[in-house]
Amino acid sequence: MSYQNITLNYEDLTAILRINRPKKLNALNRDTIQELHKALLEIQDDDQVAVTILTGAGEKAFVAGADIAEFADYSVEEGEALAANGQKKLFNIVENFPKPVIAAINGFALGGGLELAMAAHFRTASTNAKMGLPETSLGVIPGYGGTQRLAQLVGKGKAMEMIMTAGMINADEAHRLGLVNHVFAPEDLLDQTQRIANKISKNSIVAITSAVEAVNAGFSYNKDGYATEIKAFGKAFGTEDFKEGTQAFLKKRKPDFPGK
Repeated sequence: MSYQNITLNYEDLTAILRINRPKKLNALNRDTIQELHKALLEIQDDDQVAVTILTGAGEKAFVAGADIAEFADYSVEEGEALAANGQKKLFNIVENFPKPVIAAINGFALGGGLELAMAAHFRTASTNAKMGLPETSLGVIPGYGGTQRLAQLVGKGKAMEMIMTAGMINADEAHRLGLVNHVFAPEDLLDQTQRIANKISKNSIVAITSAVEAVNAGFSYNKDGYATEIKAFGKAFGTEDFKEGTQAFLKKRKPDFPGK
């Protein structure tokens, strides 16, 4: 499939999905969100892909925010629809994606950019990365789940401070807060993130998909995380991956998971 605002490449079992609007610092607009939506569906249907790395083109920005010019004159109703559609088409899909999604934050991740990174299953960052939710400086609040996911990741107090001050934090502070898992030199970010992806791809993607569902259930207001875990745990016993994993362990060999 051909894309205008993103690129999609494959390396081994990993899909590398880049927002590709460097002249706009990879800012999110409606077309980019729609293309990301389509690309994720393409990746989901590709049995050769185990992990997705989500990053930005160039060295300056992962995503420096939403394209403000696109919605500066929106009405109340249009603003609500913008948030709802973005959640449905992209951010919730990323959070609940059945294959692991790692956000590799290269440079600025602000507003919608940080919100997109937070929707991923976890994050790596370059040493020059800067992160923040500056929306209150524009007279609006963080959208696309930003108020919810930031508090889940760094705690309510720090989330309140970051949102209220509209300030940025650097990669080291983001690592200290648990917002990112690893910090790498800019030139090493993608290779080191790929190394993590390769490690993940050796495990059962069937089991990982169920684990994602169970973990996310614990952060959902209308789901019971423990009940979801129990059901998913039991379901695993009926998979071919479970049979392969246990037999490989008992026979002291490496597993070759069929992904079923």
